[in-house]
Parts: sequence; structure tokens; C-alpha cells
Amino acid sequence: MVNVSKAMIMAAGVGSRLEPLTDGIPKPLVPIVNKPVMDIMFEKLASIGIEKVIANTHYLADQIINRYKTNNFNIAFNYIFEENLSGTAGGLKKCQFFFEQGETFLVMSADGLTDADIKRGIEIHNNSNAIATIGIKKIDTEQIPNFGVVVTDKDGYIIEFQEKPSIDEAKSNFINTGIYIFDYKIFDYIPENTFYDFAKNVFPKLLEERAINTFEIEEYWSDIGTIEQYKQSTSDVLEGECKIGSEILCNKISKTKLPDDICMGGYGTIGKNCKIGQNVTLINAIIWDDVEIGNDITIENAVICNKAKILCNIKDVIVPKNQIINEVVTNRT
Repeated sequence: MVNVSKAMIMAAGVGSRLEPLTDGIPKPLVPIVNKPVMDIMFEKLASIGIEKVIANTHYLADQIINRYKTNNFNIAFNYIFEENLSGTAGGLKKCQFFFEQGETFLVMSADGLTDADIKRGIEIHNNSNAIATIGIKKIDTEQIPNFGVVVTDKDGYIIEFQEKPSIDEAKSNFINTGIYIFDYKIFDYIPENTFYDFAKNVFPKLLEERAINTFEIEEYWSDIGTIEQYKQSTSDVLEGECKIGSEILCNKISKTKLPDDICMGGYGTIGKNCKIGQNVTLINAIIWDDVEIGNDITIENAVICNKAKILCNIKDVIVPKNQIINEVVTNRT
């Protein structure tokens, strides 16, 4: 089996669909049970033998660079900064210098949460003649319009992509997870200094050559791309649906002293250095770091970002960083 020791993480996106969570924090550093999703990814990569990682950065790049330039994952971290975004494939092209001729490598999106058997995917890739192998996931029929659909032949090679088809038009219920295993030959299909996407520009050419294989991800996978998906992913980890849950459940409450009379229900988490008053009830509440909550407060179905201050009951609300809430607010999710 060919050893894969390098990976690229696509980390340049602004994360506009996650606003206001991404006001002041890049999407890869949004916490899942008090751990940045990119930390979880680094742990996954280290566990499968990845030794070197490069990331393309753009939005709030310094936060990503400063966190990983020295790290405890035993992974050497490199990065590029994209002043102007160049698309998924264009970003990879700028990282070509990081990889060696003939090398097989991994590419992943920084907002993916998964315990996929990537080693199995690498093995499938190595036993094929494909230039690219894509991790695909079977989803429920009602979710199909939210994702790019992948249609394969009987051998698992992709024959068609459908971009967010209607349920009636969909030819499959498998989707592209953004987990890619590439041969170095992939760079031959991406021009320099050009805005280029995998889906629109690269993969259609590879389809003509029957050069895209797949491996099915039977384990947990989630795209943390929207507020609802973020909350669902947090719940999934706490419920143990994702295997990483057992590793980070100890972070459900992080370095915050809780009053004896606090009441917590649902999938709630509490970050570090929070100040929580007496007679507080938290139901499906995701509390980030340095949050202050007053006395006699109920928070339900909410995400409270760093350094916010809550002085009244709230429900169905996303509270941005540094915001003070002192009037009853509902339905801002």
C-alpha cells in the first residue's frame, strides 16, 4: 500500500452561512463541544499517519496560522495566504509546491466533521487507476436538494454529478463529502493563476477519462455549513453518533465553575472562563468562552458566542461575540 503522509486542508472560506458564529472567528476554528473543528481534523489526520499538512487561508488567516504553526499533533504545518480566493481547485494549485511528483495525497474541507475510514479510501484509490477518489455518503432522500449528488457505475467510478437536484430529478442519494484522495497528476488538470473549481472545471474532464473513483463513507460525516447543521453536529457528538465523541466529551464543560443549582438539559455545552449566575437553566444551549449569564436566566435552543453577556431569558437565538442581551429576544436563529 502506498504511504500517504501529506494532506491539504481547504480553510480559506468566509463561512457566511454560519454568520454570526463566524463574526471574528474563521469557520475552521468554530468549536464542536469546545474543540475547534480543525483540531478534531488534525487529530484524525495524525491517527492515520499524516505527518505534513498545508492549508490555504484567507478569512482571518492569522488565527489559523497562529494556532497551528506550532501544535501538539506531531504534524508539520504549512500554509499559503490567498489575498483573492481562487476556487477549490485553484487553491490546491497554489499548494502544488508542497507535494512531490508521483505522490498520492489527501485533500479535505476544514468544515467537515467525520470519523470516516480514510485509510480504506486510500487503499481503494491505490488499487484503482483513478486520478481522484472521492468519499461519498448515502443520505436520506429529503436531504438531496441540499447537496451535490454523485452517480456511479457498478464499479464505483463516477459517471455523473448533479448539483443540488430536486428529489424527483436525483439519480442517486450519494453525495460528495469533500474528502479527496488525489494523485499528483491532478495538477495537470488545473491551470495556474486561474479561478478554478473541482466540481465545475476539473471533475468534468476527469469524467471523460473515467478517472474518478469513490469510496463509501459508512461512518459519521457532517458538513458544518449552516447554523442548524452546527447545532445538529454538536448534538450528534454528545449523543455518541460520531466516534470522536468519546474523545472530547470531557470538554462538554471546560474550565468553568458551575453553581450548584444550575439545570442543564439537551445537548448543552459550556466553554471556559464563563460566569454563570444562580438559578440558571440551559436547554440545548451551546455556550462559548468568556460568556456571562445573570441570575434567574433560562436559555433555550441558543448559541452564545465568546464574551457575550446574557441578562434576560432568551430562546431560539444566536448571540454574536461581545453582545449584551438585556431584553427578551426570540427567533433569531
